[in-house]
Amino acid sequence: MDTTDTTDTTEIAATGTDADTAAATTDISIHWTFLPHTDPEASLAFYRDALGFEVRSDVGSGAMRWITVGPAGRSGTSVVLEPPATAAGVTEDERRTIAEMMAKGTYARLTLATCDLDGVFARLRAAGAELVQEPTEQPYGVRDCAFRDPAGNLIRFNEQRR
Repeated sequence: MDTTDTTDTTEIAATGTDADTAAATTDISIHWTFLPHTDPEASLAFYRDALGFEVRSDVGSGAMRWITVGPAGRSGTSVVLEPPATAAGVTEDERRTIAEMMAKGTYARLTLATCDLDGVFARLRAAGAELVQEPTEQPYGVRDCAFRDPAGNLIRFNEQRR
């Protein structure tokens, strides 16, 4: 009788190891994220003028503009500022709900990182951005602050530790 191990290795080969999976996902990065805007010029004043983001594209006209911004010199990550609730299939009730949530500042948020939290805080405060939270040491180990952009989106800044 042959006692050679005949374990089926097909499943192991198909699923790979944890190291294989990790290696396959290391090339993933955030390319775009979307935030609604209600006033293109006010959004440009916040993201371009106060934060120093570069404008990568500005498509459309009037309130129906899609503006892509991002950190200068870092073309791999962008924020697309878009008119709210323009996707096909959004009902009037959903549009009203989105507008109500935006007005309360509970619809969208973004967290950014900086090595100079105090500098970002001072710049945004001087630009008249709506302050939500002054720089604070959080109990979970992050020092951060928060503002609202002109559309009411919560923009939180975490300080990167060197």
